[in-house]
Amino acid sequence: MGWTDERVTTLKKLWLDGLSASQIAKQLGGVTRNAVIGKVHRLGLSGRAAPSQPTRPTFKAPRPARVAAPSPAPTAQRRVVENHAPLAPAVPAVMRQEAPGSATVLTLGAHMCKWPIGDPSTEAFTFCGKGIGAENGPYCETHAQIAYQPQQARKKNGASDLARSLRRYI
Repeated sequence: MGWTDERVTTLKKLWLDGLSASQIAKQLGGVTRNAVIGKVHRLGLSGRAAPSQPTRPTFKAPRPARVAAPSPAPTAQRRVVENHAPLAPAVPAVMRQEAPGSATVLTLGAHMCKWPIGDPSTEAFTFCGKGIGAENGPYCETHAQIAYQPQQARKKNGASDLARSLRRYI
């Protein structure tokens, strides 16, 4: 079906009333949405009534900050590695209680230690929050020593290594 003068005037009226191209195509019948859009562009119909906009939500006040529980929150056990010799093959690990950190997910910044402290499913969950160095990645110096431990050399046992390698090929 072609574009008659009557259909073009109906198209212009519906377009200026703010109907969508799909709605206009349904009312005209025999044309597709893309045909309507093409004709609108060829006619140069750019100005149109704005479609109804949903009302903007009213300003909501920010929620108050969470208040820490009055009872002392359980603290997580963390391993602290004391590294006296830089190339020591085995570094003894010492368990100590770690106090909750100073940073939450909302207050954690780019240059703050991102070591998690506590159980993420509890409200007492925090991050370390101390300053980090460029060489330590996302952790402070203390937590970088825990996160990035040097690779330990494997003890080689000739007979068991030989048996293991032979099993691969058998």
